[in-house]
Amino acid sequence: MVEKRRNIIVEELVRTPVEMQKVELVERKGIGHPDSIADGIAEAISRALSREYIKRYGIILHHNTDQVEVVGGRAYPRFGGGEVIKPIYILLSGRAVEFVDKEMFPVHEVAIKAAKEYLRKAVRHLDVEEHVVIDSRIGQGSVDLVGVFNKVKENPIPLANDTSFGVGYAPLSETEKIVLETERLLNSEKFKKEWPAVGEDIKVMGLRKDDEIDLTIAAAIVDSEVQNPQEYMEVKEGIYSAVKELVSQYTDRKVNIYVNTADDPEKDIYYITVTGTSAEAGDDGSVGRGNRVNGLITPNRHMSMEAAAGKNPVSHVGKIYNILANLIANDIAEQIEGVQEVYVRILSQIGKPIDEPLVASIQAIPKPGYKVEQFERQAYEIADEWLANITKIQKMILEDKINVF
Repeated sequence: MVEKRRNIIVEELVRTPVEMQKVELVERKGIGHPDSIADGIAEAISRALSREYIKRYGIILHHNTDQVEVVGGRAYPRFGGGEVIKPIYILLSGRAVEFVDKEMFPVHEVAIKAAKEYLRKAVRHLDVEEHVVIDSRIGQGSVDLVGVFNKVKENPIPLANDTSFGVGYAPLSETEKIVLETERLLNSEKFKKEWPAVGEDIKVMGLRKDDEIDLTIAAAIVDSEVQNPQEYMEVKEGIYSAVKELVSQYTDRKVNIYVNTADDPEKDIYYITVTGTSAEAGDDGSVGRGNRVNGLITPNRHMSMEAAAGKNPVSHVGKIYNILANLIANDIAEQIEGVQEVYVRILSQIGKPIDEPLVASIQAIPKPGYKVEQFERQAYEIADEWLANITKIQKMILEDKINVF
């Protein structure tokens, strides 16, 4: 067997490392944000379809469910408990194989069930039957299984279904870690047990100016869990204290924490919701408009605008390469001593095997005293090994070992 020589290029990146830049911006949209709800539903449907296809036919058939729209409803929140008067409308779109050898596969049933299950898990105070209308308009396709199996036999490595690129970087900066872990803490099971009034729609914005970090947190508070403004303010203080303790684990820099800054008690304005998500009150959401595959929105870094959630895990490089780029970057940053920052960009060419990208570009900022030539070979080998085992990513996705937003 001839060993593949992949087009992997390792070079030095000449730029100021993020931690040394004067200004850094980082954002994370929490799991209850309308954009994250759209991402979460799209990905839940893709994984449910993939598992059902495997269960019935032994193979994942073609689908892309990355077109989900969340149309905000209307609610009247009030202390002690309000009501949703117009449900949130969720449109499921995209494509999936519905006819297999002239037999119908229940695409819409699987999709709607997956969407409801995801919503119940992601947004605790949302009544899926009362507060949401789900409409599946996923387009249909058909397939001849014999033809599919023959193609797989001929090409055990899937062929890219698009000309697209994925982007990843490592390591995370202090500000990035703080923003990511703040949302994870506030939406953790442990925190919700202590502070059940905190909803899942939590947006965290980090700004670092030199050695001072401003952390602005918007957290939807569930009205039925707070009886009056005093209890609401106690919840805000609980958020503040928990985050203050968290950030001390990640930085020695000064961190200013702001919670629900739009509140105006004199005008009786508080961020309370019936369900814990602003989708109840007119805020809309779309797949791909929120966090990147690493869970963050980072204008100081290289990013791809690709929507990864909902794309099929077999051959859609818009999903696979973004995940892969981050995995390669993380391994390089962790395993190679002389790397200060590393950025990975992988470009496919439609119709070509996904383990043979048109280019895999690795750009590294070496630590002082190091040169890229010292670790060029090692970086190449890490990327090459991941590409040689690229089908592992599909397995990791279906085992829920990888997040895409």
